[in-house]
Amino acid sequence: MKQVVLVFLGGGFGSILRFLISKAYNSHLQHFFLGTFLVNIIGCLLIGFILGISARGNYLTPNQTLLLSTGFCGGFTTFSTFSYEGHSLLKTGELFQFSIYTILSIVIGVIAIALGLWLSKML
Repeated sequence: MKQVVLVFLGGGFGSILRFLISKAYNSHLQHFFLGTFLVNIIGCLLIGFILGISARGNYLTPNQTLLLSTGFCGGFTTFSTFSYEGHSLLKTGELFQFSIYTILSIVIGVIAIALGLWLSKML
């Protein structure tokens, strides 16, 4: 039951922060959802770092890892919103913007995970 509460708390904080960032930045660029993009890239960097330091075994307890990775990062990042926004770009015929948004999100997301893992080794 404790683990469920940790995921719930982390997810709640992550979701609130995602909402605030998306609200602040999604209207800045036409045909590019900057808020969702930033949230997902930051989330990739964070989860790479969190899981990297967790794997070292001496920085985070399993419960802290659960709170931060599954809870916070799970609530913070949003694949469903990313997919919906991609669908809306396709629906309006914005094929180029859809391609850029999708490719950048995936490629930079994977790079951010690798960077987070690398940064975790610096501790």
